[in-house]
Amino acid sequence: MITDLKSVQQEILYQQTRLPQYISDKKAPQILAIKPSLFKNVMSFTGILGYYNPFTAEAQYNSELPPTFIPFTTAHESSHQLGFAREQEANFVGYLIGIHSSNTDLRYSTEYFTLKSLLRFIVEEDPEFVKSALNNYSPAMKRDRAYERNFIFRHQGWLDEFFGFTNNLFLKTNQQEGSVTYSYFIDLLLNYEK
Repeated sequence: MITDLKSVQQEILYQQTRLPQYISDKKAPQILAIKPSLFKNVMSFTGILGYYNPFTAEAQYNSELPPTFIPFTTAHESSHQLGFAREQEANFVGYLIGIHSSNTDLRYSTEYFTLKSLLRFIVEEDPEFVKSALNNYSPAMKRDRAYERNFIFRHQGWLDEFFGFTNNLFLKTNQQEGSVTYSYFIDLLLNYEK
């Protein structure tokens, strides 16, 4: 459970000012422009976790999401506010915002997102390792994973498939990898950590 969402959002703004200069020299906004979307009910059935609203310059998130999603989703969407339009680059900047945070909710959400991304990236090459990693989750992580999977299962349907297809088409039209690939984010992550 998120203990104080406002402090997570303030921490995201603070961490934006601490991004390495060689990654971004963009100035972080001083105004907290992060808010829950009015379209949360529909978003839950589309697979959309959040979005950047270019008309209001706000990072918006689906407040119905499992709590494990919300801090990282907010960091990701706030990365779009900094001008990182590509989804995987926004994931990477969201990673940089969250991984160095002392806010436990933001840090956990970021580390958990990164772990899931890494496991998805290698599952086809080494399914036994992924299975072993999942089995070695702590009881709390297993509970979080079960809650996330249940949320996704309850919200699957034709609307989710339709938005998944159209979002994938939109991303590819804009010369991005598509909605289900993680390789560019993983490449950025690995090069940074090297």
